Amino acid sequence: MTTQSRPDEAADTDYLAALDAAVEAGYPRPRLVRDGFVDLTGPWEFCFDDGDVGRDQHFGDPGAPVFDRSIIVPFPFESERSGIGEAGPHPVLWYRRTITLPDHGADERVVVHFGAVDYAAQVFLDGALLTEHEGGHTPFSATLPADAAGEVCLVVRAEDQPGDLAQPRGKQDWRDAPHSVWYGRTGGIWQPVWLEVVPATHLCALDFDSDVVRGEIAWSARLSTRTSARVRLRLSMGGELVAEHECRALAGEVSAHLALPALANAWEWEHLEWSPEHPRRLGAEVALLDEDGAVVDSARSYLGIRSVGARDGQFVLNRRPYRLRLVLTQGYWPDTHLAAPSRLALRDEVELIKSLGFNGARVHQKIEDPLFLYWCDRLGLVVWEEMPSCGAFSRRAVRRLFTEWAEAIERDRSHPCIVVWVPFNESWGVPAIADRPEQASLVRGLAELTRSLDPSRPVVSNDGWEHTNSDLFTIHDYARDPAVLLERYGDAAALAATLSGSWPAVRALSIGPAPSGLPVILSEFGGVALPAEHDGAWHGYSDAEDPAGLAERLDALFTAIAECRALAGFCYTQLCDTDQEENGLAWPDRKPKLPASEIAALITRQPGR
Repeated sequence: MTTQSRPDEAADTDYLAALDAAVEAGYPRPRLVRDGFVDLTGPWEFCFDDGDVGRDQHFGDPGAPVFDRSIIVPFPFESERSGIGEAGPHPVLWYRRTITLPDHGADERVVVHFGAVDYAAQVFLDGALLTEHEGGHTPFSATLPADAAGEVCLVVRAEDQPGDLAQPRGKQDWRDAPHSVWYGRTGGIWQPVWLEVVPATHLCALDFDSDVVRGEIAWSARLSTRTSARVRLRLSMGGELVAEHECRALAGEVSAHLALPALANAWEWEHLEWSPEHPRRLGAEVALLDEDGAVVDSARSYLGIRSVGARDGQFVLNRRPYRLRLVLTQGYWPDTHLAAPSRLALRDEVELIKSLGFNGARVHQKIEDPLFLYWCDRLGLVVWEEMPSCGAFSRRAVRRLFTEWAEAIERDRSHPCIVVWVPFNESWGVPAIADRPEQASLVRGLAELTRSLDPSRPVVSNDGWEHTNSDLFTIHDYARDPAVLLERYGDAAALAATLSGSWPAVRALSIGPAPSGLPVILSEFGGVALPAEHDGAWHGYSDAEDPAGLAERLDALFTAIAECRALAGFCYTQLCDTDQEENGLAWPDRKPKLPASEIAALITRQPGR
């Protein structure tokens, strides 16, 4: 167990540099950073509970003799890096760790944070239930009792039922072994766990929105208690203070608008805005003040000024048409599954995507680690965030989807890199959407929920086909012949014919009349595999025999895509080989199958070249 903290900042207003230094030093939550934390990753005691007897037999009590193994958190038990490496199924898991709490005063509290536990978690402190959470991709926290001190026993019970198809599961296989496009499971703790000492009343959430045209920043903060307190926001850019605002929180919340003088000059807008080409960020410091103006609690954050939307059949970034060059990424690793093998690996992933010529990533069926989104913000990469799907439709699935998706949006809505929300993919979990009104209502409802929580970004209701109320029209088309892509999307007439009559896949492109005027994006295509072994198994959507054959196939596909001028963008499947799906541009270890510069030249190809 180690305690890490930021360098001394004195009166420095370079909030962004201080935040970046803290994140690089290991602070796990990049958008709300404090001075120190206690890292709880590493070895924990561990046991399986296949008979689900642990609660009756008090596994949560200190000293329970059942913990017979050790696991490395935050790696899921199915993965090799966890030290367990058993595929299961083992639906119920128990973790235990004895912790010496950091010193804290009578007016301070210790909070334990969990980045993600798949799927349902119960947390016990010295045998007493501390908190519960359901949802395998979203964070939760709990405040320890005020008198908690010294050495304590923290126990986590995690339940992840492989056969529960009403559980948002994404690409995790329900079978014992991965098959088709489904991958090995990620059970239990799979993102960081940490402690921090905070005042009894403290900042626990912070959000930003920007409006360039109005020249202002909208910001909100939430406190841990429903109290009235003064809250101060300071913004800096390049180490210089650019704005300051102070107001009073009512009932534990504050929501305000702050004029940003730097935005008053329209000729300067482009020098302030965030984009993949220029990932500019403002540093932020938020402080909770007592009645005398003394700082009670403070945290650092950041924001990016940018706008996204759709207009005249184009995707628009910062009021200008922006052609999306996306790659589909599963966020899956061979030795650690959905958990990244290291913090540095997430930065490397972003750098790899950019080196291959893409300006964005469609994160498929996963709510990514916040650190990945931080590096996208910092290095410049747009992201489509997609809700992991259920495997079946039911009232229970509906409740779970609404709850977890709302939590994901709340966690991530202030990341400038996220430009599109995707509640559903390919009618997964709503297989009869065209025939059962209640399934269509779920898709429409989740899209409207998304807009109610964040009206600033486009929503793709059901990516790939059977769209309902989407702001972008997206199509999945794995045509092997480049000429077919040109025939379907080469110009406005070809695209109109495709939207009105042709079905590139097995399902209709929309539920109801085909939309008009929306940007059309080929959000899955390609999928050319270069298998490690040509063993007759399913590897991808088409095969190349060797690297030269892969280069030839990619050249033909991207030459055609460059000429499809009616498209507002594309997303190539996929970044890396994943389990048996070997249609990546890179091997599972993230090494490109062709020189990165050669791939980038294809991805960025312009019409007529």
